Amino acid sequence: MNERFAAIILLTQVGGGSAYKYQTPHSFELTLPLLLSDFWTAAVTMIRNDVFSCFVFYAVLLVLKMYAIAVITGQVRLRKKAFANPEDALRHGGLQFHRLDPDVERCRRAHRNDMENILPFLFLGAVYSMTGPSLAVARLHFLAFLGGRALHSVAYLGALPAPTRSLAYVAAQVPCVSMALQILVAVAPYA
Repeated sequence: MNERFAAIILLTQVGGGSAYKYQTPHSFELTLPLLLSDFWTAAVTMIRNDVFSCFVFYAVLLVLKMYAIAVITGQVRLRKKAFANPEDALRHGGLQFHRLDPDVERCRRAHRNDMENILPFLFLGAVYSMTGPSLAVARLHFLAFLGGRALHSVAYLGALPAPTRSLAYVAAQVPCVSMALQILVAVAPYA
């Protein structure tokens, strides 16, 4: 790792002006413009990485899917008049609507399951992208995960018969396990 991105311990103003210098544990000094230049160079390099850009595309689709599930949960909550907070129930008709509803709970479980699975994928996919996999193989991993999670949500919200949801879950976990193992192999020499 470049020393410029190591932990920064000291920030001092140089000569009373607007330039700052950073001092790392190894007494390596650099100016703020140089640090920002390195940051943007690294960011541009990552975006130019085809695998990382492919990952970002699928990651954004997954985040949008999570938002869609949240909106669906809110709509079901309004339609069923089942509010989690008393103040919301009072606003929509009275305290009798401060209650649980099985359909709202199903939506909430689908959303929670998304968070439990998509958030680790975001980490694994980003790190995996930096290990140098082929674009075709990486795309297959990302697409399999997206497809599995989309089918899982449809199965959850639509109460599809078993084992549809379980198979979708497993289909989405296979690429995550594959990426995790490939990451471990890539970084094992540094452990």
